Amino acid sequence: MSAWVLPDYIADVLPSEARHIEELRRSLLDTARGYGYELVMPPLLEHLESLLTGTGEALDLQTFKLVDQLSGRMMGLRADTTSQVARIDAHLLNRSGVTRLCYCGPVLHTRPDRPHATREPLQFGAEIYGHAGLEADLEILLLSLDCLKAAQVQGVSVDMADARIVRSLLADVPLDAAGSARVHAALAAKDASELAALTKTFPAASREGLLALVQLYGDERVLIEAEKTLKPSPALREALSNLKWLASHLAGTHVTFDLADLRGYAYYSGARFAIYAQHASDALVRGGRYDEVGAVFGRNRPAVGFSLDVKQLVAAVAPRALRAAIRAPWGDAPELRAAIAALRGRGETVVCVLPGHESGVDEFHCDRELVQAAGQWIVQAI
Repeated sequence: MSAWVLPDYIADVLPSEARHIEELRRSLLDTARGYGYELVMPPLLEHLESLLTGTGEALDLQTFKLVDQLSGRMMGLRADTTSQVARIDAHLLNRSGVTRLCYCGPVLHTRPDRPHATREPLQFGAEIYGHAGLEADLEILLLSLDCLKAAQVQGVSVDMADARIVRSLLADVPLDAAGSARVHAALAAKDASELAALTKTFPAASREGLLALVQLYGDERVLIEAEKTLKPSPALREALSNLKWLASHLAGTHVTFDLADLRGYAYYSGARFAIYAQHASDALVRGGRYDEVGAVFGRNRPAVGFSLDVKQLVAAVAPRALRAAIRAPWGDAPELRAAIAALRGRGETVVCVLPGHESGVDEFHCDRELVQAAGQWIVQAI
């Protein structure tokens, strides 16, 4: 095999795409900073028990594992950053009030999580700890929408669900982890026949409610239908009420509901959402409430957040116009070097043409050039 061939679903990022990714990364972090979120940078590598504690089997299967040559302990390359940020909140910051944190860095997956996806996403996310009220859920929703607006995503649609709905229907059903996973998979795929087979021994109210969930997707009328159809419980009433309240505060945004949607990580504990762009087959953003995520680190704080893959995002938006540059001759004359330094100090991109490469490719599409006129170096249009 050729030495330059990369593994499947791993790719180099070339200049034009890399520039776009970096511009998006900066705009996302600036948007989060505008809301008061502080940047953290967790390590790519951690002890496996810390990295996977409480995250569920799905994330375990997505995690590359290796042996630490210093300690002999098993280590993992992170497949998701949320548990790391929960650890930072619980142990390193340990604040008593609200903490807002954001991050942007690579994660690694053993398998691509969707068709044509990379196994090395660049994950951006934001999380708020310490507030159990819906205000935090709404802030995360609004921040995620503003991030997509900053990225110039068109035709945004928010799809909402709540993890407590399925949990309330399964509350009286004795299920092991494998059985629960099969039920969740059938719900996510909306496979009514598989779900009917899996639930044939369930109590009637639970079975009928789970089968009804397969059809409970659409506009706000879905919530009304759910109140009529599903087995009543305090958790169900609160979940439906919360979804209705959150949707009412997203004026001007297209909102739908899919009460059987369980895609994503197993740590979600309340309202959850996915955000799609026009004509997109998969969500650009996933997020929601995960109040139990910090419990394994000894600090069970309310938490809500979202994440997205910047590489996926860049493929869903139009390329940004390239900022034009100034072409300059190469030279060591003090006046020329001073003129170039002054232009770069003002934020201009100045590309010096090296001797013998005057006809080379102009990657920056220079629209001006630095020329000498009347003993001075001036910029003029090409």
